[in-house]
Amino acid sequence: MKTWLGVIAAAVLGVGGVARAEMVDKVAAVVNRDIIALSEVQQRASPELSRLAGERDPRKRSEQRNLVLKQALDALIAEKLVEEEVRELGLTSTTSEVEEAMADVQRQNGITDSAQFEQLLSREGYSMKSYKEFLGKQIARGKLMQMKVSAKIKVSEEDLKAAYAQYAKNEGEDMEVHARHILVAVDPKATPEEVEAARKKAAAIAEEARRPGMDFESLARARSEGPSREDGGDLGFFRRGVMVPAFEKAAFSLKVGEVSEPIRTNFGWHILKVEERRAVGVTSYEEMRPKLELQLRQQKTEKFVDQYVQELKKKATIEVKI
Repeated sequence: MKTWLGVIAAAVLGVGGVARAEMVDKVAAVVNRDIIALSEVQQRASPELSRLAGERDPRKRSEQRNLVLKQALDALIAEKLVEEEVRELGLTSTTSEVEEAMADVQRQNGITDSAQFEQLLSREGYSMKSYKEFLGKQIARGKLMQMKVSAKIKVSEEDLKAAYAQYAKNEGEDMEVHARHILVAVDPKATPEEVEAARKKAAAIAEEARRPGMDFESLARARSEGPSREDGGDLGFFRRGVMVPAFEKAAFSLKVGEVSEPIRTNFGWHILKVEERRAVGVTSYEEMRPKLELQLRQQKTEKFVDQYVQELKKKATIEVKI
């Protein structure tokens, strides 16, 4: 879930509710005179820990769990230090600032219904009240970062032109392919014998497609069993990262006019023909400039926020107990 102060939240804070330390909790760390309970660390890490449940290797799962807990603890330590600075400077947030931030979060997530928003917050472990408190703290921390970090963030024209040159180089090297395909469908529950029979059928069609003068588009209309049959198997132009890996590998390794061997996907066996290859068009500097400036500002913000937090850590007394 995006927040009003997304860059600062990503660099300094984790997203998740903060549990109040109980006397029976194990102490995870002491930051100056503040205690971070193990329950706080576990709650902060809970979304990531839930995702680890699918890892079958116990050793990998344990290593990943320890890493997730360490990252959560680091975030909480940073949060404690920032909170101390916020208190010392008397920084707060107003009701109108919180309401504006709430409205922005809803816009960013495409939410127009308050009930839907409350449901989303509930999945993230918040009530409406606790989320408003969370945003209020975020806003106060944002004011601190504005004071301590913003003056250092400068994006020059040279920075922008260098970023654009790298962008243009990367994009200019990329290609996109126009291809057609013929599908020999295979039922997901097909037996190995049925899968092999379909492969042989696809191989025969591939041989037919390679015959001199053969019109692949007409062959696709006559023989394909896929939804693109009516369009002669036309897939249009596509870049890397769009198709499934096996399909993409064949598409970008074939020369124009070449026909592939049968390619297996979840839908069946595909015979692919590359019609055209072309370099991806590069967006002009004028069009890219606002986006590049935003990216550079975010990168520099994250860098300086991290530096500021490291400075706070050097001045603090921190004792990690887990």
